[in-house]
Amino acid sequence: MRLTIDTMTYGPDGLARTDEGKAVFVSGGLIGDTVEARITDDGPSFSRAVVEEVLEPSADRVQAPCPFIGICGGCPWGGLSHESQLAAKEENLRSALTRIGKFSPEEVAELMRPIRHTKEPWEYRNKVELAPVREGGKFRLGMHGRDANQVIKVDSCPLFDKKHAKAIKAVTGALGFLGNSRDLELERVGIRSSRRTGALEIALWTPTGAFPRAQVSRVLSDAVRATSVVRVMSKGEKRARRVAGVEALAGEGSWTEKIGEENMRLSAPSFFQVNTKAAEILIDLVMEALDPQPDEFGIDLYCGAGTFTLPLARRCDFVSAVESYGPAVRDLRRNLDIANLTNVDVIGGDAVREFPDEDADVLVVDPPRAGLAPEAIDLIASTSARDVAYVSCDPATLARDLRRFVEEGTFRPVWATPVDLFPQTFHCETVVRLTRA
Repeated sequence: MRLTIDTMTYGPDGLARTDEGKAVFVSGGLIGDTVEARITDDGPSFSRAVVEEVLEPSADRVQAPCPFIGICGGCPWGGLSHESQLAAKEENLRSALTRIGKFSPEEVAELMRPIRHTKEPWEYRNKVELAPVREGGKFRLGMHGRDANQVIKVDSCPLFDKKHAKAIKAVTGALGFLGNSRDLELERVGIRSSRRTGALEIALWTPTGAFPRAQVSRVLSDAVRATSVVRVMSKGEKRARRVAGVEALAGEGSWTEKIGEENMRLSAPSFFQVNTKAAEILIDLVMEALDPQPDEFGIDLYCGAGTFTLPLARRCDFVSAVESYGPAVRDLRRNLDIANLTNVDVIGGDAVREFPDEDADVLVVDPPRAGLAPEAIDLIASTSARDVAYVSCDPATLARDLRRFVEEGTFRPVWATPVDLFPQTFHCETVVRLTRA
């Protein structure tokens, strides 16, 4: 079937339409391409297809520095110019606000502000993850392919911080050597790098139990100059694995990064945005949305290790910070000590069950991809907060939640600013300012 890709979806695929108007999600196609595609799934309302041949390439196609685009899952939009990526991400947010949030085109036009981004569309990631695989009796590490069952052998990644670009090859080589002589039971391997602090951490995720600590530490230390080598032990069912402990095999036992005015220390299990420079844009937008004052009280829900808590605490009289993930809670307490901040109440637990008893003047929420539970929206609405900063990683759940706030009649969105934290992918963060209706 001959198709022309009209737009990019919130996903790796392009979107085309048949002559009859039926939507076709096309894997391997970029906006503006005319392709010969093979239908793989023909549903009643839409179809899925894969590109067999690019007949007329898009004018927006570019030569990317990665040879694995379309094979590796890390940069599905890598063949598209950055300008076109930014425009597509803005359009994805507009579409979600219209289709899911039920905002009129006029309301969306008033809400939307231009997408923010850094100057670095490559070499921006401070973290990569490697997956283990054993093929033909041989062990190796690689990156997940677009096919979930495929692991791609790579020596480098042009998305990864260039300061430690050689670390990927060194780590895969060292652990490949060890893994062929004994079963390390590796579940995954994380590499975190900071060009600002020089920190390089290797994190080995394994089940609990016996582990050749000394040998692994020695071989990795010979291969790469890491400031920290740790083992993260997990247990439980595969879909509900939980961290049972972290042990330092060599070095500091944690990773350090400088973001904005803060020096943060993070344990391997703790989440941190993979694009430090772009994460600073998020902080600036959150502070712009809230404009916190010295005599005000703030709440930070889903606060993690303190990306927003620390700058909020420097501007507010007092902050309640709520986080359910144990390692992040411990890291937050440590980061507050490093920052010498004593005006934060750290609350470990679910954001709904442990919602702060104190009222708030300003409030920031950075929920997981699933967005806010209805109960969380009710609790936020029950405060007397004048402004809320909503940080979202999913346009669909963001649009749904904004509509819920509007229907409750408590908060109305004032502006929405997309931020390109993940160039070469379809992912995009958004910061929304909501003010009391």
